[in-house]
Amino acid sequence: MKRLKSSDLKAEDSLTFTFEGAFDQQAALDRQLEPVLQALEEYAGEWMPDVVEGKRQRKYSRAAIWKSMEEKRDENSTSIVLGRTKWPVLYMRLRLYFPPLPPELRITLEVKPLSFFSEAERCRKLVDMVRAWATHHPVTHADASSLAEDQLSDAPFFGRDLQTSVRDGFDKLYALSWLNVFGPKLVEAVGRERMLSTPAHRVEELPNGSILLVTWPIAADFASDEARQAQARAFVHLRPDLVLDTELSTLRERSAALAPVEPRFHPDLAPLLSRVVDHVTVGERQRKIAELNAYQPPKPDEWLPVESALPPDVEDPERVRQYYAHLAERLVALLHSKVPSVLEETPESLTDVDAYFWCEDFPRVFERERIDEHAVPAVAAYLGEVLVRNLGGQWIPRKKLGEMQVRVGPRVWFPYVRAHRYMRSRQSLLDHSLTQLYRVAERHRS
Repeated sequence: MKRLKSSDLKAEDSLTFTFEGAFDQQAALDRQLEPVLQALEEYAGEWMPDVVEGKRQRKYSRAAIWKSMEEKRDENSTSIVLGRTKWPVLYMRLRLYFPPLPPELRITLEVKPLSFFSEAERCRKLVDMVRAWATHHPVTHADASSLAEDQLSDAPFFGRDLQTSVRDGFDKLYALSWLNVFGPKLVEAVGRERMLSTPAHRVEELPNGSILLVTWPIAADFASDEARQAQARAFVHLRPDLVLDTELSTLRERSAALAPVEPRFHPDLAPLLSRVVDHVTVGERQRKIAELNAYQPPKPDEWLPVESALPPDVEDPERVRQYYAHLAERLVALLHSKVPSVLEETPESLTDVDAYFWCEDFPRVFERERIDEHAVPAVAAYLGEVLVRNLGGQWIPRKKLGEMQVRVGPRVWFPYVRAHRYMRSRQSLLDHSLTQLYRVAERHRS
């Protein structure tokens, strides 16, 4: 049994839900969670969890949940993760806090892809489940939204620093999500009658004084213009200090930022730039694709015509070639656990190395002196070895590392010069990528 993870669908948006509710510390744990699990089993349907993770993974059952929670319990809390082994992806964490901390039930839920909630009936069942949870466990605030939308709106900070956000929580109406549950305190602050009269798809007062509000029938349709108009009208109704046109303009800007952009990357860098896009948040993905579509890297100029090559100037060329191989092995030793393909010395491994260094922001994170002394020679030698192994290249050994050369067809390439430029900054990892140099050398090998 292998639980699917959100990273298995990198390009997809997801529906996220956060819930913080009170519970009776005097009641048995199974009695406290009974309404939560009953509603989950009744309404989840196709995204129902099938695995439970505590200290180990078990097939979903009530008994597995109680066992896992018992295993994970410490003095102040316990938590477990519920997931799925089949599409759609589910991550659901149940966490309970016990005295001396304030007794609290926290539920974090992510279902991926968001497009799974393109049907009104699935959305209705989700809302009914949340209603059941909020009825049994009174909340301060709970909401469900698109992950991309949360990222673009800076939820749950909304422009506040972390310390302020933790201290104040959702103490006033900062934003309006697709699905919302407002606790009695927030309801009274806004005005109960005002909140109940909100123009929205569904507005319902719960028995404990909370109010459930859904802006639009379809969660996956949140970015459509009709849904944005409904969201803006509802938000301005609840916050009469705001201006409808201004709020609607902000929401439309977010929708525009999420509109799909077809990748049209520079062909030499397409495999690398696709990896760069996968690394950014889903909310920034389309903007990044548009930015990289326009990106044109500098043409590699770390070469000379073969007739202008520097001649070998060492007494034992084979010994120097072995030294280059030794330097390349340093890179393999550094990266093999994180980038297994580095062992293979292929064009694809160069792209994996590029992507790793970019994702780690390697030139910024590590000391410049150590980069120049160790990383640059290792990268240069590895690049040279890949040219030799895959393009029939030949080393032209030199006494100075900075003058190492590899002959490929009518050109000689200077891998050390490339590696030195490459390791200057995160942007230089793209501007002077190993991937691009290899592709250009490949085209000019004959």
